[in-house]
Amino acid sequence: MLVLSGGTGGPKLLQGLLLETAEPQITVVVNTGDDMWISGNLVCPDLDTVVYTIAGVVTERWWGISGDTFRTHEELSRHGYKESLSIGELDRATHILRTHLLNGGKTLTEATLDICRSFEVSSTVLPMTDDFVPTTIITDQGEMHIQDFLVTHKRKPGVLQVRSKNGAMTPEVKAALRCHSSVIIGPSNPISSIGPILNVEGVRNALKKRFVVAVSPIIRARPLSGPAAQFMESQGFPVSSLGVAKCYEDFLDVLVVDEEDFDIKDRDLPGSIHIVRANTVMHGIEESKALAAHILDIIDQNTV
Repeated sequence: MLVLSGGTGGPKLLQGLLLETAEPQITVVVNTGDDMWISGNLVCPDLDTVVYTIAGVVTERWWGISGDTFRTHEELSRHGYKESLSIGELDRATHILRTHLLNGGKTLTEATLDICRSFEVSSTVLPMTDDFVPTTIITDQGEMHIQDFLVTHKRKPGVLQVRSKNGAMTPEVKAALRCHSSVIIGPSNPISSIGPILNVEGVRNALKKRFVVAVSPIIRARPLSGPAAQFMESQGFPVSSLGVAKCYEDFLDVLVVDEEDFDIKDRDLPGSIHIVRANTVMHGIEESKALAAHILDIIDQNTV
């Protein structure tokens, strides 16, 4: 099973997929547009959230490691050194290890697979590219890294444009796309979480040859979380499940929308995209399992 994931909605769905699927592992291609260098180390927020989720150590906030402490971050702040993200000690160890592996000549993919082994993660977690391709937000207060927009500026500036660079496809991602006939796109932000993955050279074309199911992260013009509304509006997409369908219209087969999103119909969607309704709000593991089971049924019914 191949899943495309960002850092919140995708990992929530992954929890259910891991419990519902009979496969020994899941391959996850993860957004790296949020990556940034902090205190000399490469921080990969979405990659780490996916790894921590599969390892069973992610926090309830869907970032960092459960039970972590922040004394180093706090001490640096006391000395007048401000880090743009709050990084815990255990989480920082992951960043230090990753940077050590990169400095030793490994690719980001190789470093990520090493980290997965350290966390005893049997699923294959792959960065979307080995290139450093940070997403930047053009705002009415200037251009800034997406994490600065989200954390430092707390999503307050007006968004004019979201810019994602085109990374090169890795051999590992190419092999994953070739080996899987169906792909699941989790309920992640279609612009800033899934969009960068789709901008990797060759990914969109590969998806056109696969059966693709996506979960909408929007219910009746309300995003479940994050800045999806701001980002979609800046790119000219309506803030709705219809807008999500338009983001994926050149390759999408099935769009899973929430049961409360009753205004949207098949005839409203571009191309031959088909709507399936389910409870897409995952407050806990039972909702994640139910949604995962629903998606797996869709795939079973439409693929051989």
